[in-house]
Amino acid sequence: MLTNSNCTTFEDPYTWKPLKVTATAYNSLESQTNSNPSITAFGDSLKPGLKYIAVSRDLQSLGLDYNTPVKIDGLEGIYLVKDKMHPRWKNKIDIYMGVNVNAALEWGRRKVVIQYGVLKEDSELSND
Repeated sequence: MLTNSNCTTFEDPYTWKPLKVTATAYNSLESQTNSNPSITAFGDSLKPGLKYIAVSRDLQSLGLDYNTPVKIDGLEGIYLVKDKMHPRWKNKIDIYMGVNVNAALEWGRRKVVIQYGVLKEDSELSND
């Protein structure tokens, strides 16, 4: 159960599944992406401050597809899958860090546990 700012209780609509992945970080710069670094492979616009990630294509088959919510150990908040990586990458996420190259370099490459949200079936949600 979750509670919002109005003290209303509601059930989390997601089942959170853990997964260990390699996590790197990227910026919306031509040198790191392509000639249009502010557009994701899914066609979304990137802007600094957005909590977006790219996923390797093998993770899509596990359920980490477009708009899937993701919690990343060591980072606050919920990120959304808004981009996908080149097919050569496996079991990997890339965290969007705007144009802050230093933040991306500081993050580096890490093994992390993520939790990704899978919508519960309507029958699994209780109607309190």
